[in-house]
Amino acid sequence: MKPALALLLLPLLAQAQSVVYKCPGPPVLYTDAISAKEAESKGCKPVEGAPVSVVQAPRRAAAPAAPVRSESPRASENGRIDPGVQKQRDNDRRSVLETELRQAESRLAELRREYADGNPERLGSERNYARYQERVSELKAALSRQEADVAALKRELAKLN
Repeated sequence: MKPALALLLLPLLAQAQSVVYKCPGPPVLYTDAISAKEAESKGCKPVEGAPVSVVQAPRRAAAPAAPVRSESPRASENGRIDPGVQKQRDNDRRSVLETELRQAESRLAELRREYADGNPERLGSERNYARYQERVSELKAALSRQEADVAALKRELAKLN
């Protein structure tokens, strides 16, 4: 081998033969940038037998710039919402809450029919009484959750009045 070529390959050979250490702790650190003495003092163990792959962490995207606030036709000079616009928003909210309340009350009525005061009809797949009891308890829990949902929607609607 020519001496000039050996000089060029020497850093690569030295790097390829360096010892990689696995250092404990969150996060676990794999490094070849410490000496054997430092590795021993930090509790690092040499990694042998398997090649170590290094993957760069993806760079975080820069935070988007804050949007420029422009005066909206909905806002008055002092930054308050126009009363007409606010009234429309309140009406929209009321409409959405009323729709949700109707759906929740419908589901509640369906659950009450199915629960049948704690004695729902047994299904064909419930030959085992324990399965039937499990379904009854699930129905009871669903019924109480639905009652709580209905009550919450009624409270929200009462706030709008």
